Amino acid sequence: MTENFITFRKLPTLSQAKELELLLNLNYIKTVLGDNIPPVDITFSGSTVQNQYEVKIDPSDFKKAEAILEKETEKLLSEVDSDYYLLSFTNEELYEVLLKADEWNVFDYKLAQKILTERGKNIDPEMLQSLKNERLKILAKPEENQKPWIIAGYLFSLLGGGIGIIIGYSLWTSKKTLPNGERIYSYSEKDRNHGKTIFLIGCIVFPFAILLKILFNTSDELYNLHL
Repeated sequence: MTENFITFRKLPTLSQAKELELLLNLNYIKTVLGDNIPPVDITFSGSTVQNQYEVKIDPSDFKKAEAILEKETEKLLSEVDSDYYLLSFTNEELYEVLLKADEWNVFDYKLAQKILTERGKNIDPEMLQSLKNERLKILAKPEENQKPWIIAGYLFSLLGGGIGIIIGYSLWTSKKTLPNGERIYSYSEKDRNHGKTIFLIGCIVFPFAILLKILFNTSDELYNLHL
């Protein structure tokens, strides 16, 4: 059942992830806690700053989970420091926070509403929902400019298959998650059709490329034996 769960929030520490998981569990929302930390030590190869813990839930629970998180966050709004950076934002910048809520944490999103209200701006549920709908339309648009990957995919598929198969499969099947939990294809139907074609070409060429390599290696070995 939990195999269909998708990421609701990514958090930098395990303690923060467990706090969110506990909050959702107390409100009868099932969760799965995961991480994207590499299974081996990569100390010698680079920083682990980007490692994050993921709290995953059923897509159908996204709206309920958002409401729970926002309600819990409202309790902290009275504790904002006087030098908190959001307090220096212009009204236009605060409206930008509301529009791009997916790029901000829940605390900043709720605080932006509070600041605008205190400045005499009318912030009602209908307006917030309208902004969310507009943002969903923007995020739902297919990723643009895949032509370089399409060209590379065809070349690699025709030359040997392996890398072309990966590129084609990615273009064909990649999906992204919208803030409301909906999963949609990342690329346009035209680009996905190219991806499918690249994938199929790669699957056909790849076995022949392996066979030819084996035959050439065998031929070289026989030639060397005769010398």
